[in-house]
Amino acid sequence: MKIDWSQIQTVLLDMDGTLLDLHFDSYFWGHYLPRVYAERNQLTEQETARILDPLFEDHAGTLNWYCVNFWSDALQLDIMQLKGEVAHNIGYRPAAQEFLAHCQEQVDDLRLVTNSHREVLDLKIRFTELDRYFDYMICSHELGAPKEDVRFWGLLQELRGFDPEATLFIDDSESVLDAAVDFGLKHVYSIAAPDSSRDRDTGSKYPMIETFFTKNVA
Repeated sequence: MKIDWSQIQTVLLDMDGTLLDLHFDSYFWGHYLPRVYAERNQLTEQETARILDPLFEDHAGTLNWYCVNFWSDALQLDIMQLKGEVAHNIGYRPAAQEFLAHCQEQVDDLRLVTNSHREVLDLKIRFTELDRYFDYMICSHELGAPKEDVRFWGLLQELRGFDPEATLFIDDSESVLDAAVDFGLKHVYSIAAPDSSRDRDTGSKYPMIETFFTKNVA
């Protein structure tokens, strides 16, 4: 699955689980937020799970899932404050920065495309300086559709054109990759180990990148 850079004009990269370690998000949503919610509402772990799990399932894959304002209102918690309390867990995946520098050398159009809310993106930039690598950074909220929705890709192309046949896209989400392929993106890759704290739950129908800066991706 060696990337043929001669065929690539535009590189679109996901953030969480692709460039940054998904551990921050997994820990926040799976452990820290439920613990705080339980403490604030004087609930047991089991009671908290009965409330939060269905709520999370109902909004998974939608803009609400990625919206800090939605969750702050729904849970009556300051989500950005809580994220700041565990922001020390924000960090790059192995060799991601080397890969980004390599992408800068290969193409003139390097973009971050993320479902992350802009406030969360800004928080992660403060800890990683991720913005120094990109020509353009877009959050799905600003287009009105999540990356799991094929409409996102059409809106992105309308906003800032690119050739799907000459575009490389890397993401750790199967449903996002499916939508990108449905739109027509030709060069798509998944991530084998998005979260350093655990194994990936499932495989992928797409080629998976084990580590970034190897002969496979360079």
